[in-house]
Amino acid sequence: MAKRFALAGLTVAAALTSFTTFAQKPNLNGTTNTVTTAVPFLRISPDARAGAMGDVGIATSPDANAQHWNVAKLPFAEKKYGVSATYTPWLKDIVPDIFLAYLSGYAKFGEKVPQTISASLRYFSLGEINYTDVNAQPLGTGRPNEFAFDLGYGRKLSENLSTGLSFRYIHSAIASGLASGSNVDYKPGNAFGADLGIYYTKTKEIDEFRNSNISLGAVLSNIGSKIAYSSTRRDFIPMNLGLGGAYTYKADEYNKITFALDINKLLVPTPQDSFDNARNQTVRYIPEKSVVSGLFGSFGDAPGGFSEELKEYQISLGAEYWYQNQFAVRAGYFYENKDKGDRRYFTCGLGVRYQVFNLNFAYLVPSGSGINRNPLSNTFRFSLMFEFDGKKKESEAP
Repeated sequence: MAKRFALAGLTVAAALTSFTTFAQKPNLNGTTNTVTTAVPFLRISPDARAGAMGDVGIATSPDANAQHWNVAKLPFAEKKYGVSATYTPWLKDIVPDIFLAYLSGYAKFGEKVPQTISASLRYFSLGEINYTDVNAQPLGTGRPNEFAFDLGYGRKLSENLSTGLSFRYIHSAIASGLASGSNVDYKPGNAFGADLGIYYTKTKEIDEFRNSNISLGAVLSNIGSKIAYSSTRRDFIPMNLGLGGAYTYKADEYNKITFALDINKLLVPTPQDSFDNARNQTVRYIPEKSVVSGLFGSFGDAPGGFSEELKEYQISLGAEYWYQNQFAVRAGYFYENKDKGDRRYFTCGLGVRYQVFNLNFAYLVPSGSGINRNPLSNTFRFSLMFEFDGKKKESEAP
């Protein structure tokens, strides 16, 4: 198992031994300039419903997984309590022991002013790895892993508006198991972050059975400290701005359809170009900036100017159809510019709801090849969810 993943171990070990901030331009025409961060697992869609809709979730109807997408949605949840668990295989076509697990839940309280408390745990296992240095000498065997724990609070501000705040602790042990005395300056990374969201929803009644709903959301996520794996360098976590909208049309008592759009942008510095006289070549480096400077500067620091800045926005499109609020069919599309990562894929999935029980499936349609192939290609994801109200008091029982 470890032998199959030796290449990944070599990559990690090489990064830890050098920790250089420079990198040669990745292609001949010099247009590719991907924005990268540490702990990218925080940006992986953790639930199958959103995963089947092209990774949209900022303004869709609230459920137990809203903790990740927009904690401000939860005060509008139909049920008082909810819990969800999701399992996502990673790089399934190459290795079987890498996965993302996600557990989340919420509780709703307050009669006059609906409020919620919520929590989630995200765990990313990188499987078993044989570490080697740049000379292919063994440095040990380990099982790297990362996790994040969240606590959130949401509150209605009016009949149609709510806000929410969540705090996050992040632990990343990406080289767990390195042999002592390997001369690698490494330590597990720890960081703290916060999400701040806002959500607006309004329903227009057409007749007894028909209505339409429009929802809007905005989220600042992972706003927090940098993370360090060595004594010489600190890296940005994936601070992000997300804007979302969703429109739902209920045609009758049996049929309902939703269309949703999310736009996301990482709020971290874009790699810059500089000429290295010693190497006699142009190199690319990540600027050393504070968190605040990196966040606000991210809207105008692309070397190619405004046209390149626009390329850093990711777009997710999704659709969801419900029949009798029991059976759902979903589809979506995710787009990222070819010069900023080139992730483009279609998704689809199904959902089943019976009383308090929800089961969702997602499938990412295989696309790309080699290094451009999505790690979730040809992979099924599933989420198990329970949403329910508390027990009725005896005086309220029918």
